[in-house]
Amino acid sequence: MLILLGIEEADNEEDIEWLCTKLSKLRIFGDDNDSMNLDINQVGGSFLVVSQFTLHALTKKGNRPSFIRAARPEHAIPLYEMFLKRLAEVSGREVQSGEFGAMMAVELLNDGPVTIIMDSKRRE
Repeated sequence: MLILLGIEEADNEEDIEWLCTKLSKLRIFGDDNDSMNLDINQVGGSFLVVSQFTLHALTKKGNRPSFIRAARPEHAIPLYEMFLKRLAEVSGREVQSGEFGAMMAVELLNDGPVTIIMDSKRRE
């Protein structure tokens, strides 16, 4: 499962815990009937987590995105590292990661396609 993780200034340890628990139990993989019914443990999957501050782009005004909501590195890096550790603990699965803040080329083969946006501030 590829996770593009955007951390904003308002995020905290509670958000990390909620996301890790939710992701480890998310039933998004197909069963024998091609129904999204299986979680990452049931399919023997693993995680790849890439930090992605651009997920917090605000585009309402003008033509240049604003990233004012994205957390500064001194706040984001500890939460990113906590997320990686906690996701491995909660899921019992391997968690690989990109390098925080680095320019990376990530290739994705979308099997589904299933792309889900999760916001820990909108848990309803």
